[in-house]
Amino acid sequence: MKFIKHITLFMFLLGTSEAFAQFEPQFTQYMFNETFINPAYAGSRDHASVTAAYRNQWVGMDGAPKTQTFSGHMPLKNQKSAFGLAIMNDEISVIHDFYVFGTYAYRIHLPKGNFSMGIQGGLVNHQEKLGDVKTQDIGDNTFLGTPKITVPNTGFGIYYNHPNAYIGISIPRMITNKVDPGTSKSINNINIENWHYFIMGGYVHPINDGLKIKATFMAKAVKGAPISTDIGTHLLFNETIWVGANYRIKDSWAALLSMQINKQLRIGYSFDYTISELKRVNTGTHEITIGYDFSFDKNNVVTPRYF
Repeated sequence: MKFIKHITLFMFLLGTSEAFAQFEPQFTQYMFNETFINPAYAGSRDHASVTAAYRNQWVGMDGAPKTQTFSGHMPLKNQKSAFGLAIMNDEISVIHDFYVFGTYAYRIHLPKGNFSMGIQGGLVNHQEKLGDVKTQDIGDNTFLGTPKITVPNTGFGIYYNHPNAYIGISIPRMITNKVDPGTSKSINNINIENWHYFIMGGYVHPINDGLKIKATFMAKAVKGAPISTDIGTHLLFNETIWVGANYRIKDSWAALLSMQINKQLRIGYSFDYTISELKRVNTGTHEITIGYDFSFDKNNVVTPRYF
């Protein structure tokens, strides 16, 4: 019997011969990094905006996920359409996925906010570093080589926001990508049963001139698995510093700190403490985000955004 060094390799072995692009990465600071989750988010900040994020999950656990993202989006001059770009590098044990997606959103201006519908599409480069797997059987040919394949995918979302609140629903990846174990070729089809549904929302309420409170939530659902729900509460001091906590039900607690350096630049850090059985094999999760909003019109100064 083969001995597998990486604990998370078990997840890999389950997914390789079936669907490999069906495990959606998770983020604690999702409220500041929604472009990859919901394409309808594009243009919602009313200016060109870019965000970078790094997540090191389950530190101390061999093969634990590491994710890096970069996204940018901007509305066109008429503010009715917006375009964006989302790039993600995701590693779990010997699995390496690299995503590049283009995003388009059509925005409808309402009296108190904006409603938008968005689509995204692009390519996923999937690589399996089988040679890194260590087994007890010397010379086992099952784990030789580095299979690599590039497949298409697409997503859809809707989003409503006004200055103090937002809500959105999305399906980030709508195509099921599989690898035929006999030919190592991809099989791509649309299977509604494999869709991951995301519902997210938030609301900011002013307490006084220098203090606001923000509540956020995100729920993820897919057939055959329990619903994953994040609930967060954050305090904003003097439009500059966010301090908050998130709870991912039956999974983890998280502390968040974010600072608005100026009206355009924001940085954030979060630490997740695992409360599931995985707490025995990891020391927590670190996540860093950096966001920047551009304004090319000197008479139209960017103001801090809450989402």
